[in-house]
Amino acid sequence: MRFHGSLSAAMASSIAVCRLHLRGSLSKCFKKVDSCFQREFGTSTAATKTDAPNKKYTIDSKDGNKSFYTVQEEKMEQAERSVLISCPAKTNEKKFLSYLSRHGDINKCFFYESYGTYAVVEFSNKESLTSLHEGTAIPSINHEATVPFKSRLLSLRNAGPVDMSNGQSAPPCQPQTTIHINDLIQRLSKEASIDQQLSSLTETYQLTEENVCLRFLVCSLLKDIAAAYFPECTIRPFGSSVNGFGKLGCDLDMFLDLDGISGRNLKRPKAGLSLEYQTKRSASERAGTQSILSVIGECVDQFGPGCVGVQKILQARCPLVRFAHQPSGFQCDLTANNRVAMKSSELLYLYGGLDRRVRCLVFSVRCWARAHSITSSIPGAWISNFSLTVMVLFFLQRRTIPILPTLDHLKELAGPLDKSVIEGNDCTFVSDFTKIRLQDNTETLEQLLQEFFEFYGTFAFNRMSINIRKGREQNKPEMSPLHIQNPFEPALNVSKNVNGTQLERFVALCRESAWMLQQREFNVPHSGSATGNNAPWGLAALLMPSVSQVAGVKGRKKRKREPASERIKGLLESLKNSEVKS
Repeated sequence: MRFHGSLSAAMASSIAVCRLHLRGSLSKCFKKVDSCFQREFGTSTAATKTDAPNKKYTIDSKDGNKSFYTVQEEKMEQAERSVLISCPAKTNEKKFLSYLSRHGDINKCFFYESYGTYAVVEFSNKESLTSLHEGTAIPSINHEATVPFKSRLLSLRNAGPVDMSNGQSAPPCQPQTTIHINDLIQRLSKEASIDQQLSSLTETYQLTEENVCLRFLVCSLLKDIAAAYFPECTIRPFGSSVNGFGKLGCDLDMFLDLDGISGRNLKRPKAGLSLEYQTKRSASERAGTQSILSVIGECVDQFGPGCVGVQKILQARCPLVRFAHQPSGFQCDLTANNRVAMKSSELLYLYGGLDRRVRCLVFSVRCWARAHSITSSIPGAWISNFSLTVMVLFFLQRRTIPILPTLDHLKELAGPLDKSVIEGNDCTFVSDFTKIRLQDNTETLEQLLQEFFEFYGTFAFNRMSINIRKGREQNKPEMSPLHIQNPFEPALNVSKNVNGTQLERFVALCRESAWMLQQREFNVPHSGSATGNNAPWGLAALLMPSVSQVAGVKGRKKRKREPASERIKGLLESLKNSEVKS
């Protein structure tokens, strides 16, 4: 997980002040642990079996694809029945589950590591949480003053004559971060085709079902804090966490949703009564949002269990509170009433669910861009992941036989319940997958990857704008090097930050990558039997860093970028050597 360097010391500090300690007579619970385990769980523990493959956050297709908000509501409801528990390093999973089962049936449990071992436990009903809290105690610390806030972040300590670890090995932990790029290149080099490489990369990088559950749980834990001021509020994840294009380790973007508070939309109360709020009138909605986030940010900083390095960035275009959630390892950004961002998340989710090739191509292009520093986690003049995703969607709309429909077409298919106008912008589009009919495009992922690079290697960026609402190029309304129209706020250019140098690098790399995929040396598998390693080819070869980039990292010096031909030359030598050895 990624954190700012300045937070590392704070994140290593203890957060025991805000944790609740589970205690009780463990010895009584474990007298007949085996029989208790079978009786309490039955088939409900299937999700905790260690030999089961990791579930991925893919779209449910059993009864047709679920709508974005259906998935959202299901995940949020599950999070409301869940707790996050800090455990001893070698917790016995069987005893752990039996101990917690005294409070109710458990639907799901998994372990992960983030500055210690943690477990996410989902109960069958919320009453179990009440029972669990009744058996917890607020810790007493001699040298610190404790704040009696009962959150759902708990800390399990061994108690009684029965040791929770019992000499067992640590429980299997679900991955929360992606593998290193070098390991990814080796894995992709072993695949039999470029199509399989793109599928493998997506399978490796995408969020697991467990990681998504953890993200919704963190939102739910934060809502418990915000509910002190707004009892009917909701905190929802948006962006990469829910749009189907997030990779393991990505930030957690959340927004405080106040629209669901009852009575907010009533123009005239039937009983003639209205609530008297203590909030002062604000000069504007932005000022009100800043005030709300300032208060919530202070509360998170002072009382949020596991929340460290809190920054209130209220003067940004979209005011936010940024912090690191230590127990989950997520870097979090909390905004308020960010409804347009949620509609953008829904749109990407919809596009990603229409055709499996969409997500594979987006993941691969994003990975390629990060490998060559086209994108960056640091704000600057680079192309953002969102802009890159829109570029992929636009390319898929521009095929001879379009793979994706335009946003205007999705609007035409919308029903009355899909109507959405946010801040004067029409954000309406269909949410029901079954209403969308796609054309019969049979192009392979290999063809699409190569033609993506050819498409943007020759695109008239100097004159044209990218617009997925219309699905066609338009004359640029401004002089920015790269112009990508915001799907829901047409007056905004989502790539306004990108400068000419970065765009030129992108175009040059697109041309280089397109050329490489046309050469037989790069688009067929090569194996080296002498070393047991597979030489990079296909997508794996495209992810190899250039000679100048490697030298720059090792030497820590600014060096002139060498021609792209140097990287191609090195890769060709590698492929020739592998053929000789085999």
